[in-house]
Amino acid sequence: MADGPQTLIDGSTLAALSLARAGVENMFGVVGIPVTAVATRAVAAGVRFLAFHNEQSAGYAATAYGYLTGRPGVFLTVSGPGCVHGLAGLSNAAVNAWPAVMISGSCDQADAGKGDFQELDQIEAVKPFVKFSAKATHITQIPRLVYQVLSQAVAGRPGGCYLDLPSDVLHQTISDSEADKILSEVENPMIEEIRDKEIVDIEKAVALLRSAERPLIVFGKGAAFARAEEPLKKLIETTGIPFLPTPMGKGLVPDTHELAATAARSLAIGQCDVALIVGARLNWLLHFGQPPRWSKDVKFILVDISTEEIELRKPHLGLVGDAKRVVELINKEIKDQPFCLGRSHPWVEAISKKVKDNVAKMEAQLSKDVVPFNFFTPMRIIRDAILSVGSPAPILVSEGANTMDVGRAVLVQNEPRTRLDAGTWGTMGVGLGYCIAAAVASPERLVVAVEGDSGFGFSAMEVETLVRYQLPVVVIVFNNGGVYGGDRRSPNEITGPHKDDPAPTSFVPGSAYHTLIEAFGGKGYLAGTPEELKSALSESFSARKPAVINVIIDPYAGAESGRMQHKN
Repeated sequence: MADGPQTLIDGSTLAALSLARAGVENMFGVVGIPVTAVATRAVAAGVRFLAFHNEQSAGYAATAYGYLTGRPGVFLTVSGPGCVHGLAGLSNAAVNAWPAVMISGSCDQADAGKGDFQELDQIEAVKPFVKFSAKATHITQIPRLVYQVLSQAVAGRPGGCYLDLPSDVLHQTISDSEADKILSEVENPMIEEIRDKEIVDIEKAVALLRSAERPLIVFGKGAAFARAEEPLKKLIETTGIPFLPTPMGKGLVPDTHELAATAARSLAIGQCDVALIVGARLNWLLHFGQPPRWSKDVKFILVDISTEEIELRKPHLGLVGDAKRVVELINKEIKDQPFCLGRSHPWVEAISKKVKDNVAKMEAQLSKDVVPFNFFTPMRIIRDAILSVGSPAPILVSEGANTMDVGRAVLVQNEPRTRLDAGTWGTMGVGLGYCIAAAVASPERLVVAVEGDSGFGFSAMEVETLVRYQLPVVVIVFNNGGVYGGDRRSPNEITGPHKDDPAPTSFVPGSAYHTLIEAFGGKGYLAGTPEELKSALSESFSARKPAVINVIIDPYAGAESGRMQHKN
């Protein structure tokens, strides 16, 4: 900088400059004391700020943004209750292994312990949900800590990190020349790329796959985060091994691929003798890798970025490293001694036959126009509308019990990272935050949310955010009048002094959700017949403007808890 009078900048400005220089392009959040200036000055520094109504939705948006882009999603909250609301986002990042950073204001350090405005020990509050947390106790620490939380969020297994900015630190000042010096000192490290740990036992993995009679490749959203789609597709097509994606792994290899085993899931996992698991955990989504859903003799080859995950699951063989890099090494090893099961292989034929049988049964169910709507008729219409868009395919966001479960079976993903749902933690309320993140991360794509009315209700006010930023998001609400549906109580359960109250699962019947977005200038549609739904989808998809389609479903369609009835 040139010599002359020094301009003073405060902590809010320095935080904004640090974020911009670290490469943060978008930030989500809710403004208020003491962070409003952080958001305003971040915008001036070139960071787009998406202002939400609730910190939970902002946090969910940041986590999905981190997954879709591979860089940490950043969200901003006020102190105290704002930080507590933001824990939803941090916990979602932790369980899904997505990179996110929450930045919260906090009370003046000198007043801590006295009962200051929105006082909370926020470092302690975030501890169960983060990989790393830090508190700036002086303005000069801000740049280093900004870079540190961003770097930690993507290092090793991705996850959430937290930065605490006390009110007094945000109001401290330093000269612009000192600020420039501090920023320059921390700029060089930037956000480090994930470095592969040493990969060993590739030869053993290939030998297991080559000698297997019934091999299976399973991949999840960890593989999607690692951008492993090309080497995975090469591996599958070179070896002829059937594959099974977890829900958010769908699309890495097209659902329509001839080796897709999704429609024969029970057979595939129940009879395979060697399973290569890439970027997916052997948790509840994969039945913990245990009998009776899996064979007691199955040999797991587990590929994970985390050594701790390998040690926890104790597979037959563990390969620690980035999913894309590990699969590339497997392909390289196979290249020297190629093998392929072939279409006539008994295992491939068995999977293929089961897929065809189950798909035929599903299509027979889908082909019927049932009115009042069940879940299948509108889902088929939505599937066909999404497929008609072509490429780039819309990003699908889905939440709800029956809505998400039926959608997982019916809706088709043929491109990577085009499905976002309740995820590993089964989190309801993620929908609108995910929609906003998807629209920001992939502006060339239409975003389509298929939501149950209960899931939609968690974050429905964010439709105003869709309209305010004019995001190309169409929200489809499956309205069956409650959680799982209407009043599902048996007569002997309707008793006691409050028996005339609505059932705990019930909402107002026929709620006009489509009018909510109209209050803000968006477009609402009501659909109760196939013709009405087709018209609404055609018009809203073409417009690429914020819209809500209220699809009226038979309140007795579907099942309590969806496919998780045994848990309720």
